[in-house]
Amino acid sequence: AEHQHARYNPLRDDWVLVSAHRVKRPWQGQLEKPPPEDVPRWDPNNPLCPGAARANGEVNPQYEGTFVFPNDFPALQPDAPEPGDSDHPLFQAAAARGVCKVMCFHPWSDLTLPLMSLAEIRAVIDTWAELAAELGASYPWVQIFENKGAMMGCSNPHPHCQVWASSFLPNEAHLEDRTQRQHLSQHGVPMLLEYAEQEARRKERLVVENTDWLVVVPYWATWPYQTLLLPRRHVCRLQDLRKGERDSLASIMQRLLIKYDNLFEVSFPYSMGWHGAPTGPYLEEDCGHWQLHAHYYPPLLRSATVRKFMVGYEMLAQAQRDLTPEQAAERLRSLPEVHYKRRAK
Repeated sequence: AEHQHARYNPLRDDWVLVSAHRVKRPWQGQLEKPPPEDVPRWDPNNPLCPGAARANGEVNPQYEGTFVFPNDFPALQPDAPEPGDSDHPLFQAAAARGVCKVMCFHPWSDLTLPLMSLAEIRAVIDTWAELAAELGASYPWVQIFENKGAMMGCSNPHPHCQVWASSFLPNEAHLEDRTQRQHLSQHGVPMLLEYAEQEARRKERLVVENTDWLVVVPYWATWPYQTLLLPRRHVCRLQDLRKGERDSLASIMQRLLIKYDNLFEVSFPYSMGWHGAPTGPYLEEDCGHWQLHAHYYPPLLRSATVRKFMVGYEMLAQAQRDLTPEQAAERLRSLPEVHYKRRAK
């Protein structure tokens, strides 16, 4: 807790430098603006609202639950041409095709997941699973991810996420496929199933848990309040979750996200995403080395206005963090599970 040391991340096969004493240094750097508290519930000019027109001229239906539509500015398209042959091994290109969708969580712009009901969060989970199964029938990788808050590059405050399906395995998927395959081969048990069992027993990095799930600040965490959401049962893909597991997932997500908001009493920014076994042609293969999990990467470090920057040493050498995962977990664990906006005044 007091002296710098390095920790190994077996999921990424790399290391992170932990320098807990650096969190005490005075801060005279960038101060972020807290997110606005006066987001209108409905705005006819917001392209994600029910009944609003989007950039392509299409008008959204008057949806009352989740709403999925094709991204009007997709990073991947299904009919992209082949890039052509390379004339040198240092100048390689490969085909990249896919589809990109946007998914609204709720019709109200002034709600976020921690303020939604359990039934509404469960509807989000069911839609995630449907999209993972639908797109995964033909595409090898389906990436569900949420960027929450302007600090994380989110350009619209309406509660939503994105789903990108690709004709290739992205870098992180490739890496996690290799490390999890190696672990199962060497130890006879899926890496993250064994890891969840260890963290449930040790408890020092545990944030919240229930009968089906646990959330930890991983031993190798890079971001200050980074968390890893893990099932207790061996589950390869989101669409494989049972009804009860989806209910308990809604509950533990709500509890975690309320704690995040309560940490600095602000709508907590983060990027999160689901990782599970590849799909498409991989559905016919044995992917038992995979374990479903979700990563949460929040940038805030000391307050609602002071964030962690990945620059300098992090970009040129290796990741570095300013407080231990155990300290971060203890702070999150101790926070109330009633949202600060709903506490009795």
